[in-house]
Parts: sequence; C-alpha cells; structure tokens
Amino acid sequence: MSRFIDRVTIDVVAGNGGHGCSSVHREKFKPLGGPDGGNGGSGGDVVLVVDPQVHTLLDFHFRPHARGGNGRPGEGGNRSGANGEGLRLHVPDGTVVLDKDGSILADLVGEGTEFLAGKGGRGGLGNAALASRARKAPGFALLGEPGEERELVLELKSVADVGLVGFPSAGKSSLVSVLSAAKPKIADYPFTTLAPNLGVVTAGEDTFTVADVPGLIPGASQGRGLGLDFLRHLERCAVLAHVVDCATLEPGRDPISDIDALEAELAAYQPVLADDHSLGDLATRPRIVVLNKVDIPEADELADLVEADIAERGWPVFRVSAVARRGLPELKFALAKMVDEYRRTHAEPVAQRAVIRPKAVDRAEFTVVTDPEIPGGFIVRGERPERWIRQTQFDNDEAVGYLADRLNRLGVEDALVKQGAKTGAAVTIAGVTFDWEPSVPMSEDVPLTGRGTDVRLERNDRVGAAERKAARKLRRQRADEAEGEQLGWTDDGDPVDE
Repeated sequence: MSRFIDRVTIDVVAGNGGHGCSSVHREKFKPLGGPDGGNGGSGGDVVLVVDPQVHTLLDFHFRPHARGGNGRPGEGGNRSGANGEGLRLHVPDGTVVLDKDGSILADLVGEGTEFLAGKGGRGGLGNAALASRARKAPGFALLGEPGEERELVLELKSVADVGLVGFPSAGKSSLVSVLSAAKPKIADYPFTTLAPNLGVVTAGEDTFTVADVPGLIPGASQGRGLGLDFLRHLERCAVLAHVVDCATLEPGRDPISDIDALEAELAAYQPVLADDHSLGDLATRPRIVVLNKVDIPEADELADLVEADIAERGWPVFRVSAVARRGLPELKFALAKMVDEYRRTHAEPVAQRAVIRPKAVDRAEFTVVTDPEIPGGFIVRGERPERWIRQTQFDNDEAVGYLADRLNRLGVEDALVKQGAKTGAAVTIAGVTFDWEPSVPMSEDVPLTGRGTDVRLERNDRVGAAERKAARKLRRQRADEAEGEQLGWTDDGDPVDE
C-alpha cells in the first residue's frame, strides 16, 4: 500500500570540482614547449524541480541522500576535465524548502519551478590558464572546490481548491469518495484518515480539486492530535468546507459547537509562510457548511434546527448524505462557483523565473576581525579569500606564493596593517592559520626559481656538509686551547714562565 509522506529531511551534497592539471608540453627537439595543463570540470548541481506527476515525498523518505557528480580533473595537452553530472530531484507542487534551523529557503509552487539545493564546486584552473608575463610556465595548478553540502527539510502543502475540515468520523473521506473518483480508506472509528486524500471533482464544465484533511480536534493549533501536522495542507485552499456530523451520539457535541471549536483552531493557527500562494489567514477564507448524514431521521431533524443559525453567519449551508448520495449535485456546483470566483480574482501560480542579481562594484570583498582565541591574531572573512584558500596546494611553494600575491592585490595586507597586525601575527583564513610576514614582496619584484618553488618561501634550516666540517674543526680547536691552558702551555708549545 502506498504511503503519504509530507515532511522529510534530506542531505544534499553537490559534486566537487576537478583539479587543474600542471603539465609542460613536450615533443621531440622541443623539451619545454610551455604549459599545457587543462582546467578541471565543475561539479554537478543538485536542483529541486516541481513535477505535477509527483504527489508525495515518499521517494525522499527511502532515499534521503542526494549527491551530484564530481568534475573530472584536467589533463595535459590543454584538455579540460568533463563537468560532473547534475542531479534533478522532482518534488510535488506546493513543496516548501527549509534549512535545518527552520528558515524558509524556497516555496516551490507552479510546474517547472526550480530551486538550487546544492551548488557544485568550481573546477581548478590548469597551469596553462595561470600563465602570465611574470609566470610564463607555472609549476602548479589550482585545486577544485568542494561542492556545497546542506541539510534541508522538505515540507509538502497540498495545492487543493477546496479543503474539507471537521471532527474525526464526520464523513469527510466518504464525501471525497462520492464527489470524485478517489478511494480513500473509510471506517467507523476516529482517526481512520492518517493522511490527506486528494480528489478531482467535475461539475459541468468546471473542474476543481478537493482535499480531505485528517480529523481536527480542539487544541490542534498547538499540536494536539494530528492537527498541527496537517493544518498546513489548508493554507493554499481557496475554500474551506465544514463537514458536520449531524448524527453524532457523543455527549456535549452538536453542529454549532463543532463549528465554533474548529473555527477557534483555524483562527489560532498561523501559516508558516507570510507571503505564500494562499488567501492569507485561515480565518479569512470563504466558508461553506456541509451538514452530513442527513439520511438518518434524527440527523435530518437536527439539521432543521441549526440550518437557520448557520445561515445567519453568511455561510452557504448544504444538507447531504454521502451514503444515500443526497444533495451532492448542488454541493458540487456551489463549490465550483466559489472556486471560479477565487480563480478570477487570483492569478494562477506560474513557474518562478530565475532572478540574476549582479554584485555591487564597490562592495567589500573581505573583512578583518580580531581573533578571539589567539592573542594578537586576526581572522579574514570573505568569499574570494576563502575560495582561494580552498584552491591552493600548500605543499607547493609556488602555489603558496601565488596565493600571497592574490591576497596582497586584494588589499588584505593593507587591511591587516590598519588593524595593527605585527610581524608573525597569526592570520586565519577559512580555517588555515598563517604567520603573517608583511615584508614579502610581490612576485614581479623577485626572480623566479625552479618550477614549484618560490625564493621568498625558501626556509632551508638544514646544515650543509661544509658548515658541519667547519663547526667540527672549530670545536676541536677550542678544545685544544682549553686543554693547553690547563697544562700551562703557550700557543707556541713552550711552558709558561712562572
């Protein structure tokens, strides 16, 4: 039996970018033909897209992990790596995307609406793309960036024209089954319906959808029973229909008190989305009252007593029997008319268009703040510096020197000087801590050495053989002089005169 899932948590991991290639063109009689390392491919994106053929989040319940394809690394001969394969996840119309903190990221309404759930990492540049006047044959390449990782919550809100509300066992599922071709589970005990049932109703030339929301009880707006889980399915309904059980034998219940209790819950419930594709608060929606089970004589008599009181509130009242199929045509055409009025006053939701927001030219590229954990340290935050850190091969001195040049051109060094940074201060960028040396010159002012090296970063603390031999000779000479002084000998070998 199929299951209705309307809330799931998924882990989204976009594809990683491929690494750039560091290569030198070689051929006969031309051993150093210049850099020819290709760029790495970009990682695949993970995209959520609205599909009208999908009606539940069941697939994500069993497969909550979504991963995009990784980009391929670049190769020699100026061959760029292939881009990673993107992943498109099909979700039902009316899906709301939230982050793990509960903040709303997207409201997916309308066929074809898309949301970028995870951005694939950029591919790293090869050394052919990094060649410049100063570095004619770079001995390094940039690393590919990791793909975006996010934990998202998908919450489904049924997109129905009419929402049926009522106490448990009021006959909502039975009403859906006779109004449409839907076949919901029906039984004579409370909370038979554990998931909303959606049906398509035809009245003449008009067609609309009706949703049977699981039974509400007092306190539903505060989470009692199943109300809080399914009240959100009413947020996008154009018309709310009170289904009243006129044949109930429970003490203290009657049609008027049932309607008042549910109205209090609808008024207390606040929609999650302030600007969703609905009519606002549930308390302001058009209403219609359905007095059900009037095929029972006692219920028919009770309907006679309360019909006038309900009509005074300005709500249309219809007496029906789902079992005997009484009053159904009148109810269908009345609902169709109310839905048509809504559609004429509210535009149909369409697929959201991609919005391109160019970045401001004078915006701050980075910020420098004091490190609260390291005395005298600083933290540099910014999209570009943090991205450059992720792209750098720290086991390659030339790549590290290139990173220092990029940060210097961006103005990081000047900002650190203004903040009062001293030589040797700990500077952290994207989790990597450096010992800051403001005296390091730009690469254009220093001669380039071998591929993969940078003369500014050479730190050779190893003592050579000649230095070790000279130090050993000096130690022996000092030891001999000390021994001679103890024996009373002079430098020429003669005894010292007393």
